Amino acid sequence: MRIEGQSSNVEDRRGQSFGGRGLVGGGIGTVVLVVVGLMFGIDPRVILGMAETAQTVQESRSPQAQGPAKAPTDPEGQFVSGVLLDTEKTWNALFQQLGRKYVEPKVAIFEGRTRTACGTGQSAMGPFYCPLDQSVYIDLAFYRALQERFKAPGDFAQAYVIAHEVGHHVQNQLGIMEKTQALRQRMGTAQSNALSVRLELQADCFAGVWAHHAGNRKLLEAGDVEEAMRAAAAIGDDNIQRRTQGTIVPESFTHGSSEQRTRWFMTGMKSGQITACNTFDGA
Repeated sequence: MRIEGQSSNVEDRRGQSFGGRGLVGGGIGTVVLVVVGLMFGIDPRVILGMAETAQTVQESRSPQAQGPAKAPTDPEGQFVSGVLLDTEKTWNALFQQLGRKYVEPKVAIFEGRTRTACGTGQSAMGPFYCPLDQSVYIDLAFYRALQERFKAPGDFAQAYVIAHEVGHHVQNQLGIMEKTQALRQRMGTAQSNALSVRLELQADCFAGVWAHHAGNRKLLEAGDVEEAMRAAAAIGDDNIQRRTQGTIVPESFTHGSSEQRTRWFMTGMKSGQITACNTFDGA
């Protein structure tokens, strides 16, 4: 994939010290984080069933909490920045068509762990989106795991990761995330998981919508779509469960099967329209 320019919304936190507390209730963290680290996360408070105190939330919003922000200067960081810039072009235009203003998300690149308005973000959680500060968080070590452990190499596989998390931001902007979270609080585990799957598949579809427009801007190269498809399939719930526990339990899916994830990505890519991504009527 070619990139053209850099977003001003990327903060490079790598190399900064972090002395904050871990997530409250960390006793269950070991098991949960291993599983979540193999997926794309959404709001760590929901995934882990934990929350930081109001004091920590306030600290996370303070510029002094992590030191001065800086833009990435290395090729990996600048690639993230370039992808984010292109998602901004896509979603600004599509929101304008809806008569709405798109509030651009922030992306924080970190190592190990970092403060967020959703609590302490950790590398083991994988890339995730925090709706409270409208930011995507990513430790670029995840890309090495995607390539080496899940056999999904390529720069467009990496771009898909960013676009998926930005898809959650789009959901947040459209009010879809808030409505879904409210519904899940009133549901049993199986129903809540099923709704989570639909939310995640929509983020995949939104990633495909972005890819459609990036292709129109002549940024895609030969093999890019196949790279994204391999990445989407690699982190399907069925593939994750098969690798980690040897059995597949569909009612415990939270992100969707490999088939669902690749299908909805392609649905968005073929259409290029937000309206094509109604995963809530059928996954």
